[in-house]
Amino acid sequence: MALPRQHRPAFTPDEIEFIAGNEQISVIPLYKMPPMKLIQTTYGPFRPPLPTKVPLWLAISMKKNQKCKLVPPPWLTLEHLAERLEKEETKDEFCALPFHYMEMAHMILESAADDVPQAEQVRKLLKDLRETRQSKARIGLQALDDRWLGMHNLSFMEINEIRPFFSKAFNEMRKLGFQS
Repeated sequence: MALPRQHRPAFTPDEIEFIAGNEQISVIPLYKMPPMKLIQTTYGPFRPPLPTKVPLWLAISMKKNQKCKLVPPPWLTLEHLAERLEKEETKDEFCALPFHYMEMAHMILESAADDVPQAEQVRKLLKDLRETRQSKARIGLQALDDRWLGMHNLSFMEINEIRPFFSKAFNEMRKLGFQS
């Protein structure tokens, strides 16, 4: 049952994943296929072994039908994630990652783990990265004041996780006339 907007403090993870499905990703078609004409745009033509950019939802659908291989984004590699994790652990600020990195990684690893080199280690690094960033977000919320919350480079899912708490706390501090 759908709740009215005012009773939902944030998006559900499924809604965020749906939004992230529009992010572009490269695929390598396994068969020659004509262009796909959809309502908003046309994708293709698909000619192996040339990579083609398509939305993630279409790439996953093609992968499930064994029509392509996904080309993992450059940030979804063991080396890149290890570098980001190291930066997260050593710096106070959040390191830059794609806005939908968590949702995209989840969808890619669920449907095309065989196309991601060292997928299990990538999963572990993503989990460690998420835990480190959650810890930083909790620390950032402790510095909350009634005007703004200064945390840059958060992903959509991370923003969504702190939104209910921040919104309520922000409104209460405004009511009380909180001064830092």
